[in-house]
Amino acid sequence: MRENISIPTEYWNLTVQDLITRLRSSSKGLTSAEAQERLQSFGSNQLQVKTKATPITLFINQFKSPIILILLFATGVSAMLRDWVDAVIILIIVLSSAMLSFVQEHKANNAAEKLRSRITLKTKVLHDSHLQDIPTEQVVSGDVVLLSAGSLIPADGIVLEAKDFFVNQAVLTGETFPVEKKPGVVPVNASLAERTNTVYMGTNVRSGNAQVLIVETGLHTAFGQIASRLALRPPETEFERGIKKLGYLLSEVMFILVLAIFFFNVFFHKPILDSLLFSVALAVGLTPQLLPAIININLSKGSQAMAQSGVIVRRLESIENFGSMDILCTDKTGTLTQGIVQLDGALDTEGQSSDEVFRYAYLNAYFQTGLPNPLDEAIVAKSQPAIEQISKVDEIPYDFVRKRLTVVVQQVDQDILITKGALENVLAICSRVKVGQQVLPFDEEQRAKINIRFSEWSGLGFRVLGVAIKTVPHRTGIYSDNDEKGMTFAGFLLFFDPPKPGVQETIKQLSHLGVQLKIITGDNKLVALHTAQAVGLGNPELITGSQLDNLRDEALWHAAEKTTIFAEVDPNQKDRIILALKKTGHVVGYMGDGINDAPSLHSADVGISVENAVDVAKEAADFVLLKQDLAVLQQGIIQGRKTFANTLKYVFMAVSANFGNMFSVAGASLFLPFLPMLPKQIMLINFLTDLPEMTIAGDNVDPVLVECPHKWDVTFIRRFMLVFGPLSSIFDILTFGLLLWLMRAGQQLFPSGWFTRAGQELFHTGWFIESVLSACLVVFAVRTRLPIRRSKPSRAMLTVTGLVALVTLILPYSPLADLLDFKPLPLVYVLAILVIVVMYIVAAEFTKRWFFKRFGN
Repeated sequence: MRENISIPTEYWNLTVQDLITRLRSSSKGLTSAEAQERLQSFGSNQLQVKTKATPITLFINQFKSPIILILLFATGVSAMLRDWVDAVIILIIVLSSAMLSFVQEHKANNAAEKLRSRITLKTKVLHDSHLQDIPTEQVVSGDVVLLSAGSLIPADGIVLEAKDFFVNQAVLTGETFPVEKKPGVVPVNASLAERTNTVYMGTNVRSGNAQVLIVETGLHTAFGQIASRLALRPPETEFERGIKKLGYLLSEVMFILVLAIFFFNVFFHKPILDSLLFSVALAVGLTPQLLPAIININLSKGSQAMAQSGVIVRRLESIENFGSMDILCTDKTGTLTQGIVQLDGALDTEGQSSDEVFRYAYLNAYFQTGLPNPLDEAIVAKSQPAIEQISKVDEIPYDFVRKRLTVVVQQVDQDILITKGALENVLAICSRVKVGQQVLPFDEEQRAKINIRFSEWSGLGFRVLGVAIKTVPHRTGIYSDNDEKGMTFAGFLLFFDPPKPGVQETIKQLSHLGVQLKIITGDNKLVALHTAQAVGLGNPELITGSQLDNLRDEALWHAAEKTTIFAEVDPNQKDRIILALKKTGHVVGYMGDGINDAPSLHSADVGISVENAVDVAKEAADFVLLKQDLAVLQQGIIQGRKTFANTLKYVFMAVSANFGNMFSVAGASLFLPFLPMLPKQIMLINFLTDLPEMTIAGDNVDPVLVECPHKWDVTFIRRFMLVFGPLSSIFDILTFGLLLWLMRAGQQLFPSGWFTRAGQELFHTGWFIESVLSACLVVFAVRTRLPIRRSKPSRAMLTVTGLVALVTLILPYSPLADLLDFKPLPLVYVLAILVIVVMYIVAAEFTKRWFFKRFGN
């Protein structure tokens, strides 16, 4: 299909009609059938094609571990030597373990994908001559798309129609300010920055609106070609780095131990194949092979729980950062306040209500075509003056440097420039002031009067904008910000946005969770201070944008920690504040919903946006709130911490009982004249102990673990392993000695000291029961920092652990005993083993208390 459509390489040099003909499209876009056919032929409009893991692929992934592959190879060798029973048993256990992990991961992946699809970015396109919203990845060459302020540009294309259409393309060209795009033809050798008729994927619309004919999509776009060369990947989170370090640590221990065990077993003339299978099975026992699955399941379960709290997770790996967040930066509008901005009054320069000032403000708000904002909506909603004789001439869009917007309207034979914006920025372009019916020079006396009123109103919590006008003879040319000078200050607009009910309590609860709230706003310092005091932040430290410019980076690092309010700041300063907080070791969250928030959302450890945010903000965010409310955010933080806590539980289990048991078995193999446990028995231990661990994702989490942020600490985990691993080994060795003593007492040794086959089976059975029971039951000690009786595990964990313990005790007396080389234990053996297990759990409980008192935070 792509071959049937002529897509020229220098399409910016063609007329619109020529390009439409080559793309076999029209100014009204494609039909739905044509768009679907092109989607099938061209592929998705994506930089990285997201291949959804099929059930078969996911199942095969369970066998990617080199250890598992070695084990399967050794099992195949065993089968070739006609040791069918052992080969089949090990194969069944490996397949069962893989199936268990597969089922859990498959469910988790489907649930996570379903949640992410709720925040799919959409693009407005013309299909069948009607406007439709479709997923951005379905945009194809020949589509006509409609763009407006806040839109992410979905693909490369040519502008068909435009009105005050400004695009931020710094990501491609490095240009500081948005550039205007309009229809036309540019030279064939024009650079990216010079192609004023072309828009590019990955850039975003700052103001105005346009119709664009899509030419290139996906990897064929300018952005796609750069991305494919760079092969960019998102930066690792602290949690991912910690997992990797733990993997390296356990792998080193595993390989050294396994190689040593295999060498010594062969050296002591034990069967080579049995020694190989034993060593590899031991490696499987030492390796936390379930860790990737457990992490994936935990994160998916966490994302589902967070969705129920109103938080949609866009990047699963960011959940841990959410729980670790200790500083939250946010604007005040809509978060601390109700977000329902009301125009309280339109006042003249003497502070009196003025219909004339309101009419100017209405014309400015009504005719502006930039990004919709609550201030303009509040003006238009107030009332509607007569404007039938007024027509719009031009617009000088708002930007975050000028902080003002000018609309030019024609009245009779003259043009009126009406400017509305931040008071200081409006006053900067005024040379006169209207007082009553007089127009006076804008001198220091007038400025002082205006500043007094501004301070009074701001101190009462009003947001104050200025309105200025200028009348000029009518002209048909384009107006620019160079025309914003010599204007007459006309009056003030007062807006009020009351604090949200209950926000004080929410801020207190965030503080109890160890999350410090910082306000970063473009509003003036008096309004910001009033809002902070109204929501219970007392008399906080405050820094303005101008003060920020005078601080060196090192000074800002120190000041940022102590400051609660950053007022009168621009987007670049927001970014600088966040980076300063990160430099001082904090995990920083940033909550934003506007175009200018995208850089800060990228820079923060945790980017948070809301469902009704502009596309560019949602795309930059890690989390999207279904409701712009700190209370929703608070629940998300709690769920993030629960997810982290449950992931850490598995790590503690993997490095305590499992590690200790395998270490003991490895050590015993050096001193016993036979293998202390057969490979199939080791594999069965791994399988049975995996079952309770699969319930960790839904386990209850102690309140103490969500009270403050927690960070991944490999040093702490290493200490845990070095304390609890040997503790487990002590009781394994005690079991080893007890079994030998009981067997001696039972006259089950040859005079030469070599065990009979029955004696070996008795030994294997006893150690198997102790290993499984100790590994399963110690979970209840290491899953909590609290005493066992004060921490209630989930019903699923209790049920599965109880069933595993029951199966473990029954197996030696079942028909499967002969296949597994088990022997029914005398009652005295079972009772003795149960005593050792109870002693181990008690010892683990007291050791835990000492350990967390000594090393815990």
